[in-house]
Amino acid sequence: MLRPAEPKNSMANVTLTNIKKVYDKNVVAVQDFNLEIADKEFIVLVGPSGCGKSTTLRMIAGLEEITEGELRIGDRIVNDVAPKDRDIAMVFQNYALYPHMTVYENMAFGLKLRKVPKAQIDAKVKEAAEILGITEYLQRKPKALSGGQRQRVAIGRAIVRKPQVFLMDEPLSNLDAKLRNQMRAELIKLRQTVNTTFVYVTHDQTEAMTLGDRIVIMKDGFIQQIGTPQDVFDHPANLFVAGFIGTPQMNFFDADLALENGKYIARLEDAVINLPEEKQRALKDKGQKPQKIVLGIRPEHIMLAQGPGKASVGAKVDVSEMMGSELYVHVTACGKDCVMRIATIDLPAENRFGFKFGDQVHITFDGTLAHLFDPESGKNLL
Repeated sequence: MLRPAEPKNSMANVTLTNIKKVYDKNVVAVQDFNLEIADKEFIVLVGPSGCGKSTTLRMIAGLEEITEGELRIGDRIVNDVAPKDRDIAMVFQNYALYPHMTVYENMAFGLKLRKVPKAQIDAKVKEAAEILGITEYLQRKPKALSGGQRQRVAIGRAIVRKPQVFLMDEPLSNLDAKLRNQMRAELIKLRQTVNTTFVYVTHDQTEAMTLGDRIVIMKDGFIQQIGTPQDVFDHPANLFVAGFIGTPQMNFFDADLALENGKYIARLEDAVINLPEEKQRALKDKGQKPQKIVLGIRPEHIMLAQGPGKASVGAKVDVSEMMGSELYVHVTACGKDCVMRIATIDLPAENRFGFKFGDQVHITFDGTLAHLFDPESGKNLL
């Protein structure tokens, strides 16, 4: 049974401890979820469809019951507190605006329900409209607005309440690519203006990387890694994270980790990839034995070699994609599909506009930028 709210704490930290969500028929949606969100932090939950990120957000909102574990907002446990008493505001993917009300009325509706004085409502609505650049649309109905404008209204409706925590469930997924980019920038600016805690759900890793102070990568209901965007990009915890974060995604090759003259090397067919001192130390500290590995390398870290050599492998060009200042070259190398991301300025003049299907090239990797994974557990060896 839901209980009434206690007096709210001004700190908007959110703590999820051993959270688990089980639906009927023993379908486990989220398990062993542990996360501490600091006051005024912007956290992004990211992962593929069905990974449990929206379910987690809905448990924070009180729209889903928590099967096990403890949820705190500020200093109070809110597992059994009604959504309206949690001092949160949620922005949905489908805007959820009242079609018969004007923009002004939509933004004011929640405040009216709370019996906020008229003058205060007017001031809050106009302030939020100013922040979001929708003042001129206040007397329009939602049907007269574009998708981006409707999303601003939905965000404005949340802003006027000045909640402790903003929850956003894929708010940009209904917008086209150009509008998404624009709204991402708007959200970054909004975050500076509305200085509170944000929990944001998306399946788009570009949104996660650009918006989050920290990102939480989920798969099959479990947290795979928590870290800053840079940490997760530079030091993925496992193969899933490595393949999920980064555009185009990381390339993976079957390789061998070997010891040669007391030094670790990675062998990729006939190529030898020397590993830097930092990686040597990490592998030695873990007592790593020679084994089969998956070698990961990001598209921007693959280089064209002058020709055959000890550190290069042969590759056949499948597709070239001209992206303006960059060229995405899809090749087959070591029996795997592989993508290179090359600045056109670094290419010979004859290849500035791409390569032809079937062209033979040689590629090489810098061991400093290589990632080594255990093929069975998927874990990063470093």
